[in-house]
Order: sequence, then C-alpha cells, then structure tokens
Amino acid sequence: MLATLRKFGLRHHDLPTMLWNATVLLRALALDVDSRNTKRTPIIMYVTSAIIMGFYFYTYHLSTYWFIFWRGGGDLLFNILLLSLSISSSIGVVKLLYMYFNSLKLKKIVSEYLDCDAALASKSRMSTNVNTTLRSVKKRAIIFWLIIIGNGVVYVLTPLLTPGRHFMEDDQILIGLEPMFDSPNYEIAFTALFCGVFLTVYAPANITGFIIIIVGYNEAQMLALAQELHHLWEDAQAHYGNLGIDSSNNAGCSNDTFPREFNIIKKKKARIINDYVRQRLVTIMEIHATNINLVKQVENIFKSAIAIEFALLSCGLIGELLGGLENTYIEVPFALVQVSMDCLTGQKLIDANKAFEEAVYACKWENFDVSNKKLILVILQNSQKTMQLSAGGLATLSYTSLMSVFRSIYSAYTALRTTMKLG
Repeated sequence: MLATLRKFGLRHHDLPTMLWNATVLLRALALDVDSRNTKRTPIIMYVTSAIIMGFYFYTYHLSTYWFIFWRGGGDLLFNILLLSLSISSSIGVVKLLYMYFNSLKLKKIVSEYLDCDAALASKSRMSTNVNTTLRSVKKRAIIFWLIIIGNGVVYVLTPLLTPGRHFMEDDQILIGLEPMFDSPNYEIAFTALFCGVFLTVYAPANITGFIIIIVGYNEAQMLALAQELHHLWEDAQAHYGNLGIDSSNNAGCSNDTFPREFNIIKKKKARIINDYVRQRLVTIMEIHATNINLVKQVENIFKSAIAIEFALLSCGLIGELLGGLENTYIEVPFALVQVSMDCLTGQKLIDANKAFEEAVYACKWENFDVSNKKLILVILQNSQKTMQLSAGGLATLSYTSLMSVFRSIYSAYTALRTTMKLG
C-alpha cells in the first residue's frame, strides 16, 4: 500500500507512472482513458459517480436557479454570489463530459504517448533530458492538484469548524429542504452540498492534471530534441573518432606529404560524419512529427472545452468580484488558478517549441553537406509551425492570453460595478 502511494510522489516521474497516477484518480469518476487497464471499471464507480453528479446538479444548478428566479428572498449581491458559484462549478464538469464523450480517442492518445516514450533508448541522453523535464512537469501537476483540492477542503471545513450549524453559504436554500437548519434537512443538505463541492474540485484537479502531464511530455520531448541538435556536430565527430580510422590506417598522413591520400581520407571522414548526422536528423524529424500529431489530437479534443472554460471562468470571476472579495476570498483562487495553469501549460509548450527552433539555427549546420542542409531546412520550416493549445481555436493559451483575460474581467467588473452604484 505504501509503495503504491509513493508512486504519486516526485521520485516516480516517468511517463508511464505519471499517466497511471492520473488514470487511477480519474477512475474514481468512472472515467477510464488508459488502455493498459485490463479490468473493467467496477459498477459501484458508475453508481457513485451518478449519485454525486445528481447531487451536484441539484445543489449548484437546480436549487440555485430556483432560489434566484422563483423563490426569491435573497439580496442582489447574494444572488450574484450564488450565480457565480454555479457558473464556476461547471468548469470541471464540462471537461469531464468532454472526456466521457471522447474516452475512446483519449485511450488511443494515451497509447500513442506510451509508444512514443517506449521508443526512446533507455539511459540515453535524450531519455535522461526528457525525464529531467518530466520531474518539473509532475511537480507542476502536484502543486495544482493540492491547490484545487485544498481550496475545496477549506471551503467544506470552514462551516464544520464554526460553532453551531452552518453551511458553505448559510443563506443558500435547497429545494424541498426548508427549514434548512432542522434535522434531518440539515444533514441531507450538507451531504448534498458536500457531493457538489467534491465534484466541483475533484474533476478539474484531475482532468487538468492529466492535460498538464500529456502536454508536459511534449514540452519535455521538444527540449530534449533541442539538446540533441546542440550536440549533433560534436556527437558526429566523436562517432568518427570512436571508429579509430585515423589512428589505425592513416598515421602520419598530411596534405603536404601525401595530398591525394589526404583528400581521400578527408572525403571519407566527411562522408562518415554526414551519414551519422543524416541518421540523427531523420530520427529528430520523426520524433518532431510525432509530437506535432499528438498535440493536434489533444487540442482537437479539448479546445472547445477550454473555450467554454474560459467563458465560464470570466463570468464566474466577474460575479465573485461583484459579490465582494470579503465574501468570495475562497472561491476566487479556485477560478484564477485554473485559468492560470491552462495558460502556463500552453506557454511552456510554446517556449519548448521556440527552444527547438533556436537549436536548429545553432546546430552548426554550415558544416553539413548539401543533403543534410536540406534536411535542416525542412526541420526549420516545421519548427516554425509552433505547437500550441488554443481555446476554441480563437485564443492561444499563453501568458498574453492570460493577461487579456484578466484585463477583460477587470473592465467588465468595473463597468458593472459602476452601473450598480448608479442604479
């Protein structure tokens, strides 16, 4: 048991283990995206997930809109707060539904990532560099997971540790459970709200963690390929030196004493070195093409979900700011961390692609023969088609997009706040 738990730590940061970590946590939501799982998801997982999903829609949607638009009784700011909670809680559920509908495609993608990783020679420089970056990727995923889950834990524990009977939002009323603070209504309502909070934080924590891992692997591969290009010419010369051709057959031969023999040796050396360079360049092209294809598949599945997420986050954050930070200090970080992590993941991928492009320029291609220079040109053209994630194909996930989102939210908030004050 302890050995299994240790696999969730930083010491185990290889891709197969990281994907196992993510898929184990996702199976609690009856979601299986790993083809390595030979056992079927237990029926109890489906039943539990259905119950939790039912409680979530009952508390954060049905009861919320009933309270705001039908029952009434809450003041404007509290209604805005409830509405923002309902909107923000939908982020993870939207991604979860997308993953349910695309589970077969995700299984295929996971298999391709594992095949890509298995193709790396163990204990090679590239494998070492990939695993070094993957450690940072796993640390990123763990920190995100702890923040999101911790946010939910604080949100639930706050009313439990406060003297008396309290809910996450004391003025919130659920359909059919009035009066809310009398038994057994209190116990039923708190259980329903707990299930709603659980799904609200558990789904995005693990789904975004899964995305961080698979996109982070592309980041690691691109950075490792950049290092391979930086060392390519030195590796080619070392390869020729390891053959021992100069020392065994051509000792004492120089351009002055034996010009014809020297030129033959020089051409042979150039041919051997360029053959080695050519093989390495072809391998780099294949790995680069594989990564481009993997990123495209990931984006095709998640780009619409991310676009909806950005829209929901923007509306939710505006509502939380209008509701007052003193009332929403727990909810605001939940939304901010999610949009920030998505943009950070996209930016890291862009930066890794840029490092690869710069490495193509710096690989000492001027020493290559004409054939290899043509290969370098093809690689350079491919590297300039930056791998990236987007929100519905409209906005690239990056630091620039993050700042644009923040500016838009603040502008909308100030405009609405001014309107409310004038009213």
